[in-house]
Amino acid sequence: MDQNIQENKELSLLEALIPVVILIALLAYNIVWQDSGWLGDYSNHYILLMAGGIAAVVGLFNKVSLQTMISEVWENLKSVFTPLMILLLVGALAGTWMMSGIVPAMVYYGMQILNPTIFLAASVVICTIISLATGSSWTTTATVGIALIGIAGAMGISLGMAAGAIISGAYFGDKMSPLSDTTNLAPAMAGGELFSHIRYMALTTIPSILITLVIFIILGFTVESSGQLNENTVINDMLLDKFNITPWLFIVPAIVVGIIMMKVKPLVALSIGAILGAIFTIMFQPEVIKELTGSSTLGMSEYFSATISSLFTGTQLALPDFVGSSDLPEKLKEKLPDLLAGKGMAGMLWTIYLIIAAMVFGGVMDGIGALARITKSLLNMAKSTFGLFASTVASCLALNITASDQYLALVVPGKMFKQAYKDQGLAPENLSRTLEDSGTVTSVLIPWNTCGAYQSGVLGVSVAEYFVFAIFNWISPIMTLIFAALGIKIKQLMK
Repeated sequence: MDQNIQENKELSLLEALIPVVILIALLAYNIVWQDSGWLGDYSNHYILLMAGGIAAVVGLFNKVSLQTMISEVWENLKSVFTPLMILLLVGALAGTWMMSGIVPAMVYYGMQILNPTIFLAASVVICTIISLATGSSWTTTATVGIALIGIAGAMGISLGMAAGAIISGAYFGDKMSPLSDTTNLAPAMAGGELFSHIRYMALTTIPSILITLVIFIILGFTVESSGQLNENTVINDMLLDKFNITPWLFIVPAIVVGIIMMKVKPLVALSIGAILGAIFTIMFQPEVIKELTGSSTLGMSEYFSATISSLFTGTQLALPDFVGSSDLPEKLKEKLPDLLAGKGMAGMLWTIYLIIAAMVFGGVMDGIGALARITKSLLNMAKSTFGLFASTVASCLALNITASDQYLALVVPGKMFKQAYKDQGLAPENLSRTLEDSGTVTSVLIPWNTCGAYQSGVLGVSVAEYFVFAIFNWISPIMTLIFAALGIKIKQLMK
């Protein structure tokens, strides 16, 4: 809310767009023609930094001091310190929850309860409930999302489809929960009231999630289930062979979700979850510790070594011999090691570096006044009520791409468009709803945005894989535009 938007009257729209066009062109070249291997594993990171360098040159040409740009970059980096810490703790939590048997237990019992036909729709509903209760899409995917992805891999369901279902449900709950930060931020930017905002937002959000559910129900009937019984048997036998599977393991996720619902800060909640996971590894999985340490006996040294590995460097257990000799499809066999691997904090470093690079690019773009220039140009295109809504949607999308941050995609258009809505006699709920319908949910569709990078890193599925299947996220801005075009529920200011 305190974000200072840098303006630069000397910067033209063409100059503001130069870094964006170059960024998109280089990313397209890297992904489409070079299969993300142009500059190695960190090619997207380098491209973001190169685009930031080009933006800096544009800024220097327009008399913006280097100090101003560095200052904005620093402000951006400070703003993502907590999300980066959350990412590290998610890696630690995922590592200890894997080695303690918590995630394997979720997969084991989940495969017995869920079948491929209902799995996708059930994932949407489960994530919706958890996200509504916690107010956080990030926490939802970091807990039940990891387990659901594991179940999808074990069932042979497309991970892109599964991730799309998980993200759709998680962002519906995040968007509608009064506990969510974005749900509170949007009406604050528009000058509205929280619960009035939620009621008005439900008009477009509920149809969007219902359409999403229908599509996933239909997709569920297309999931191949031939030989599923045999595959489930082999996978369940593998999990039972490697872990001590017991319902007592669910105590940990129940505690974590409970303390988050009590509004305990995510950093604290995730830390508790990771520590409890390590304790439960010692309590329930002595054979896992023996395999990780290569020791036939257990003592303080082995417990400490296994805990450190699961928290920080990541772990990998070997597949049982009978899995290799089974008649499982080869593609499924290739995915099974993921069910026995824990990321640890090290597994999140690629994502963290991507977010840092994106913040450098976004900071320079803000510092030279490009973000304000692009947003103002879109605002100037609003000649009608529909044009105003469309310009807001376009502005949020542009900010998610250029600023690489979900919050800036709400704050900058919120500040810029607030007076325009008032001038046209429109209630602030129109603006706050549009900000959420286009700014909050589309952030996860941009690979270098903090949300896209986070969800991709946590779920282990690239944005390109889940983009089409994150149905709720891309249908939401379309829904808000349909309502605007048809004049449905456009709230007027009270005179």
